Parts: sequence; structure tokens; C-alpha cells
Amino acid sequence: MRSERSPIPNINIGQVYDQRYSDAEIHYDRLSNLAGFFGRNMPVHRHDRFFQVHYVKSGAVRVYLDDRQFVERGPMFFITPPTIPHSFVTEFDADGHVLTVRQQLVWQLLEEDPALAPPPPMAPVCVALDRLDGDQLAEARRLELMFEALREEIEGQANGRAPALHALTRLVLISLLRLSAHALKARPARHEDLQVFHRFNALIEAHYLEHLPLAGYAERLGVTEARLNDICRRIADLSSKRLVLERLMQEARRLLLFTGHSANEICYQLGFKDPAYFSRFFQRYAQMTPGEYRQRQGGFRG
Repeated sequence: MRSERSPIPNINIGQVYDQRYSDAEIHYDRLSNLAGFFGRNMPVHRHDRFFQVHYVKSGAVRVYLDDRQFVERGPMFFITPPTIPHSFVTEFDADGHVLTVRQQLVWQLLEEDPALAPPPPMAPVCVALDRLDGDQLAEARRLELMFEALREEIEGQANGRAPALHALTRLVLISLLRLSAHALKARPARHEDLQVFHRFNALIEAHYLEHLPLAGYAERLGVTEARLNDICRRIADLSSKRLVLERLMQEARRLLLFTGHSANEICYQLGFKDPAYFSRFFQRYAQMTPGEYRQRQGGFRG
């Protein structure tokens, strides 16, 4: 999906997003919280040694699992095995659950009952839950209840929390593996357009701090600005300009949460020249000032 000069980044979600749980076997959060941090456009990446599950309760999502394309509405889920490159874009109001677990937890289940899934490595899957019926529909309802129970356990501090999280995660994984037998077939995608889109995201990663104009990105990609924007709208349903701004916002959120730097210092780190303009920029996309964002997210997590 990328050239050798642009290796696919590996994201350890505990270290990048919530450093309090950097070594945890199980990481859970609401989809809306993760989207608020990373943005609605998640460029191609991978998770070494981790399985990741996105359970989308509502809203539309565009998913690219390796070279497979899916465009679905919730309720649905997709599973990304370790090392599989993937990217996705969710609608502004999409919400649900994101569960990231060490691969050993999944391998243990498959060793205990190989009938749960084909032998490893397991392929990525996407399942539309509203298309199921009979026993599968009942399983989907149980899955929804178990995800809610997992969320409540994560957010609570009851005795026995650790073993409860482990037990609930195993139950969720079993249900997901059962339902994976009803995976959707991928939609055809124009390989050339996907390559341009992924290369564009790689260039954003390399140059977003420089505030490179769109003409500069298009020139490096060998396409016109109009074609670049058309590709981004068809693949991500976002403009090319918005994708660049989303990356700036992601870094701004990260610096506000994980460093003790002031908003003015962060302004200059991100390549802005005017702190007042940076504050207006942040407020336009986050609907709150940098200071309000840091306060609402629990302050500096250093």
C-alpha cells in the first residue's frame, strides 16, 4: 500500500493515546473519544502484536483493510489483525467502541477451540450486524450488551475489576469470532487512487509542520490539486485541505495532553506564527479553546 520509502507506521495505542496504559494487555475506549483525539480520518497504519476491533453503533464508516474496501453504516464491526495495514474515516456523529488486545489473548482462544476461526494468521473482516438473522442476530445482541458491560467496567472502580475486564474481553472476542463467519465481501477500489491517497497521507505526516500549500503536495504527487481533492473526497469524504488540518489538530491535542507546554509554546511548535490565530484555529475545529480542551480531558497526562 506504500512505497519502501514510506514505511507504514506502527501505532501502539497505549503509548500514543493513553500513556497510563502503555503496557496493558487490554485497551478500551469509546470511538468518539479516539476520533476526538486522532481525527475522523485515520491514515494507513498497523498495530504490531495487537488485534484491534472497531464496533460502530451508529454512523457511516469507510474502511480499508489492506487492499479491501468497505463502506458501511452501523451497527457493524471490523477486526484488524496484527501488522495488517488499515485506514478508515468515520462520520462526524459516528460512535461505538474500540477494543485493542494483545495477540496472545486471541491465540489462546483459538488454541482452546480452533473451530472459532480459521488457523492464524486470521484475515481482516468486516461484518454488518443489521444483515444478520436467527442465531447470528441473537449473537449480535449479546455482543452489544457485552461491549456495554465492558465499557461500564472500564469506567468503574469496583472490586475485581481486572479479572472482570479479562473475562468480558474473552466473551467479546468469542462473540466477534463467531460472527466473523458472516464477513462482507470487499468492494472494488481503484488501486491507483488508493495509492495516491496513501502517499498523500504519508506526505502530510512528513510536511504538516511546514504548512505546505496544497499545490506543493499535488506537485510532489504528480497530480493536479483538483484531482487530489477529488480522490480525497471519494475515498475519505473529506477535502484534501481538511486532511492536512486534521493532522495539525491531532498533534495539537497530543501536545496539550502529554506535555506541559503552554498554548503559546505549542503554537510555535506546530509552525503557527500567531498564538491568537492558533487559538482561533483550534477552537474552530474543536469547538473549545486549547485551555478548555486540556481541562476537560483531565489536564496534562505527563
